[in-house]
Amino acid sequence: MNEVTERKTYRIQNLSCSSCAKTYEENLKALLHVQDAEVNHVAAKIYITGDTTIAELEKAGAFDNVRVRDVSERQGEKESFWKKKENYPVYAAAILIIISFALSDTLGEHSWLPAAGYLTAMGIGGYLLFITGVKNLIRLKFDMNTLMTIAVIGAALIGEWQEGATVVILFAVSEALERYSMDKARQSIHLLMDAAPSEALILRSGIEQMVNVADIQVGDVMIVKPGQKVAMDGKVIRGQSTINQAAITGESVPVTKNLNDEVFAGTLNEEGLLEVEVTKLVEDTTILKIIHLVEEAQGERAPSQAFIDRFAKYYTPVIMLIAFLVMLIPPLFLGGSWHEWLYQGLAVLIIGCPCALVVSTPVAIVTAIGNAARQGVLIKGGIHLEEAGHIDTIAFDKTGTLTRGIPAVTDIYPQHNEALTIAAALEKGSQHPLATAVVRKAEAEHLDYSTVHIDHFQSLTGRGVKGEVNGRTYYMGSPALFESLRLGTDARITEWQSEGKTVILFGSDCIELMLAVADQLRPEVPDVLNELHKMKVRTMMLTGDNERTGEAIGKQAGLSAVQANLMPEDKLNIIQEIKRQHTVAMIGDGVNDAPALAAADIGIAMSGSGTETALETADIALMSDDLKKLPYMIRLSKKTLTVIKQNIAFSLLIKVIALLLIIPGWLTLWIAIFSDIGATLIVTLNSMRLLKVKDR
Repeated sequence: MNEVTERKTYRIQNLSCSSCAKTYEENLKALLHVQDAEVNHVAAKIYITGDTTIAELEKAGAFDNVRVRDVSERQGEKESFWKKKENYPVYAAAILIIISFALSDTLGEHSWLPAAGYLTAMGIGGYLLFITGVKNLIRLKFDMNTLMTIAVIGAALIGEWQEGATVVILFAVSEALERYSMDKARQSIHLLMDAAPSEALILRSGIEQMVNVADIQVGDVMIVKPGQKVAMDGKVIRGQSTINQAAITGESVPVTKNLNDEVFAGTLNEEGLLEVEVTKLVEDTTILKIIHLVEEAQGERAPSQAFIDRFAKYYTPVIMLIAFLVMLIPPLFLGGSWHEWLYQGLAVLIIGCPCALVVSTPVAIVTAIGNAARQGVLIKGGIHLEEAGHIDTIAFDKTGTLTRGIPAVTDIYPQHNEALTIAAALEKGSQHPLATAVVRKAEAEHLDYSTVHIDHFQSLTGRGVKGEVNGRTYYMGSPALFESLRLGTDARITEWQSEGKTVILFGSDCIELMLAVADQLRPEVPDVLNELHKMKVRTMMLTGDNERTGEAIGKQAGLSAVQANLMPEDKLNIIQEIKRQHTVAMIGDGVNDAPALAAADIGIAMSGSGTETALETADIALMSDDLKKLPYMIRLSKKTLTVIKQNIAFSLLIKVIALLLIIPGWLTLWIAIFSDIGATLIVTLNSMRLLKVKDR
């Protein structure tokens, strides 16, 4: 009998912490028909290889009230944090503690009734904790559940009912805070997931009908009315409108869409009525690919998180050893009270719960990557996010990165509309980029070149074209063509060429019109490079273009250095050389510069419409053709590194201060648990500050 090896993905809710995630993963792997299981706590997803049911998956996570749903199933209305069912036992236990506290004041501390109330509160508020803790204790597995179970049971055995019960409640609050912080950190992705509608108006057999996106097929015609969101990726087959693509590119400036233009799921149709031919199934849409990649990126362990994991491996046993020594040494050798020092030792065990430390890195990473995704910057892992903060050199490709990638007429002499009209008529049949630039210039001047009739048109390979208009022969092409025909030259030709521009001449018996064509610099480039230089980042351009053009663009942009006449392997070698002494990022279009992008410490792809190539090949993808996202990305990375360092330092400092209170004998269960809750809350709030890092 063949085993089922299909890998399925599910979304989960309520998983408290990374320690619980490990326990859940072990439980899943122990299921009868499951060959393998992986829990991505940060992305709140599980991956199951095998055949099982949602009921079995939930049973495996019953210790933490885990809820499971299919990955394609949308989350219902978001439940308020205070109304979550898993919080009800905590509320009940808290009420019992308050009542028991009042009774102890009335009846006295030694009355059995308050003690019974505290014991009941322990059972109601901590039964899941105790079940997990006892199981771990039997297996000699020491995690935070084990430490808390020992501490609470120990408190009860030495008669500290009130503090034992309170510790249970406060620990539950601490776990709830951790859940809440991760939910807040994931919020950016939830907003992306809600961006695309679950239904679309589809035209089939002449009838308009609402269809669930899962049932829409490639080739279906989707009708998108003004004010509606696009539900599927597709191309426009009828109509014209402006589309707000903020969900994909992070840019709120609407983009005009005409016939055959691409539209993306999750974007907003602002003006006209569009008919769109669906080109991708729902699971293949750009926005779902972005969501998937961001979730996977959030789940990847950053270097700082790997350090915390290694640290925690030794931290818990050391804390247990300290607790054991605190319990034994003072009573045995220093004449201390057994009750007092057993109590102090139990407090040390509670300090051993590394909640704030464990959450310090992932909350910051998840928040930062989610924020970046909403701003149109796709960062494909915590390691790349951290690495971006160390960048000191950025190498740019020229065409399509620093420049628009579309040649345009920059200079014209003289301003002669009749000559330009005939020139555009000669070029209109050519697909050459330079010819297209001339036609666009004529259109911009509102010249009607289509009425000009060209006779005996001929292409002069590599040099230009010629044709007759009203019996007169006209030439259009390079200066070399006009020199060979002895039609003259001009000083402006050399001047324009020295600026890195391509010169096109037009005339009959002599030069009648001169045009300079260049791939224009993106308007934001000088400001972006200036901002990078203020950040102490060195900028350089690696281009396959000629040296004169490269130097002209470099001077215009304000680059630190320019290297031209480069083959792809030359770019690769230069990147490898720079890497020996610097942290270098390479930014290109994700296709032509693939070797250099791969070799750089960080490969950054320009991706004006979220192309699949950029999504798949780069470490970081700028989802809009906007280089202003580059300084934002570096600022976000540096801020994230700062926040992570602050979180780790603060978490450890709180633990050290609490442990030092052992010396005068001031450490209590209250102080121990409050130090952990306080640290978790402060670490979470500090990480949330990353949501405020915006593209200036």
